[in-house]
Amino acid sequence: MNFRTTGIIISREYLNKVRKKSFLITTFLVPVLFAALCIVPSIIMVASKEDAKKVAVIDDSGIVMPTLSDSETVCFSDFYGRDLDSVKTALESLGIDAVLYVSAIEAENKTVQADIFSVKPLGVTLSENLNNRINKAVESYRVDSYGIEGLADIMKDVKADIKLHSYTIDEEGKENISESEVYMIVSLILGMIIYMFITLFGASVMSSVIEEKSSRVVEILISSVKTTELMFGKIIGMALVALTQFFLWIVLTSVIVGVVGAVSGNSLLGGQNPAEMLQTVGGVDAGQAEAIAGAVSEPGELSMIISTLSNLNFGQILFCFVVFFVFGYMLYASFFAAIGSASENEADSQQLQIPLTIPLLIAFFIAFYAFKAPDSAVVFWGSMIPFTSPIVMLARLPFGVPVWEIALSLVLLVATFALCAWISAKIYRVGILMFGKKSTWKDLWKWFRQK
Repeated sequence: MNFRTTGIIISREYLNKVRKKSFLITTFLVPVLFAALCIVPSIIMVASKEDAKKVAVIDDSGIVMPTLSDSETVCFSDFYGRDLDSVKTALESLGIDAVLYVSAIEAENKTVQADIFSVKPLGVTLSENLNNRINKAVESYRVDSYGIEGLADIMKDVKADIKLHSYTIDEEGKENISESEVYMIVSLILGMIIYMFITLFGASVMSSVIEEKSSRVVEILISSVKTTELMFGKIIGMALVALTQFFLWIVLTSVIVGVVGAVSGNSLLGGQNPAEMLQTVGGVDAGQAEAIAGAVSEPGELSMIISTLSNLNFGQILFCFVVFFVFGYMLYASFFAAIGSASENEADSQQLQIPLTIPLLIAFFIAFYAFKAPDSAVVFWGSMIPFTSPIVMLARLPFGVPVWEIALSLVLLVATFALCAWISAKIYRVGILMFGKKSTWKDLWKWFRQK
């Protein structure tokens, strides 16, 4: 393979891509979307505030109404003694949104039955809020029913609220703060980014090959260069495009978020519930959202999060990201190029892509499991097997991975890439000049065996 010729092809492929309008649009649009993911949840929380709901309460138990206090989202009115049916049929004329009925206390179970009636469905937040208040009122009644003086205070004293602080110990015996929730978020972000990049730019290589083949431009190209030089030039050129775009996204996203933060200050987040904001973004359940939000809300815990981030080896993470992305991308891109050479249009390539998408999806799911058990057998082998290691290893890195495991995984990945690139090159050499027939995996095997 002539490296000078390959370099020319790399330069051509790179410049053609970065000069396209689609590249410029995605380069500047994606950072806006990333910044929006950071900012929009706050805006949604601010904009989604509605007028306080007016709730009439008919409390036959006598224990719930005293515990209900007005807030920004709900105002209560005592309708004790009013007929429930008459109130239900006159909600709009009474100027109320809902009527809450609480039954008399059941002596045997020391509980009540609660129902709420409204013209329009109530929001989940309001329903959960009312349900929690009613449960607390019943719990207080049950505590008082025992007749033990000071039992409520005893129950408060007994209840524990301990935050477990995690530390890691290095080889020198130094203790470093290690909050698992922070590692979880970093792990998910790294796994998702590497999956997105390999899938997106690997498919771009296939589309480029199909485009040149269908337009017959490839016939002119291979009259001047070897098919292997053309294939590797295209793959490497696209890798440089991906890295360029990735680093531009980081810079532009940081600038946008920084500018918006400087302009808006803390007003954008003022008065918002961090747990609700985390759930608004999605991907974080209620328990995890409360844990993370609780950590952020206290200055001491916030310093622990910052300390945890500072303890991450960002140099190692950045190096591994670049290396695993490059070889992971080139591994899959070589297969995508071979599939592209066997197809004359995007529709013909769909069937051939399935075996490639399966290991990528498996790696994606293992990466989501990595933060729960980073040293489990499934995650370990997922970070070693070359077809899943680029994604899974990146997801494991925040939790600490021995250098020998990273080195072994990388050696296996590079060796597998070299083998698969050789196989793909043999298929590409024949398939790029095949026209008029829909290719199958049997055809690809036949092309590989040709000398």
